[in-house]
Amino acid sequence: MSEPRPESQPTQQQTPPGTLGAMDPEPDHGEESYRGSGRLTGKKAVITGGDSGIGRAVAIAFAREGADVLIAYLDEHEDAQDTARYVEQAGRTCVLVAGDLSDRAHAKTIIPRCVEEFGRVDVLVNNAAFQMTHGSLDEISDEEWDHTVATNLTAMFVLCRDAIPHMQPGAAIINSSSVNSDMPSHTLAPYAMTKAGIANFTASLAQLLAEKGIRANSVAPGPVWTPLIPSTMPEEKVEGFGEQVPMGRAAQPAELAPVYVLLASDEASYVSGARVAVTGGNPIL
Repeated sequence: MSEPRPESQPTQQQTPPGTLGAMDPEPDHGEESYRGSGRLTGKKAVITGGDSGIGRAVAIAFAREGADVLIAYLDEHEDAQDTARYVEQAGRTCVLVAGDLSDRAHAKTIIPRCVEEFGRVDVLVNNAAFQMTHGSLDEISDEEWDHTVATNLTAMFVLCRDAIPHMQPGAAIINSSSVNSDMPSHTLAPYAMTKAGIANFTASLAQLLAEKGIRANSVAPGPVWTPLIPSTMPEEKVEGFGEQVPMGRAAQPAELAPVYVLLASDEASYVSGARVAVTGGNPIL
């Protein structure tokens, strides 16, 4: 994949959670560029938030590396079906499960469905997230706070706890954190708090699971051009999104996928407890 040119996205706005078809430009998930080499052959993976953005790029890459995938998503049915089509074109099986992961009862259905379909869980990618931009704590309702925590933290905990009994040595858990875990934005306070929690929880999890031979790592993306951006940020921030990083642009989702592939693969057999920065030059300490 050639390096994308720095460019500003035009002013645009969507309602959450946003859809790919309404984005300008439409993100690159590696649909035309990602080439697999059998690094995940035979593995069974769960990816939350897999309909679009980072999750979609990861699903495409995992499938082209030989994995079957279950994609959990909210209600973006058209985007999810498109992702499933790319997975199936790679010769792999894709199971779609729609529903709100902030509902603990629904979150608890994901791993049993994967076990029903695939018999086990080899890779769990907790990627689904909610954020909203606010300039003051007064703007954040109790309901929004609870929803952010339930989506970003509680669902991750539930899926990890449910998946571990169905994992064998060599299995991997990958949780999507953020550069906000280390460099919190004042306008994304609840989201940033949960992303720091994800990084911390993952570091603890790696220590808890080491004796089982199960690895746990987190990925800390910087700005990435996904539907979350035009659906949760003011128009003026969307237009210049990503220009603040040293590379001067937002990442495309396809640029994140290879990191998830590495962490899911047997090549990362001694990598656990890491937080991998994919930030366009901003350091993670």
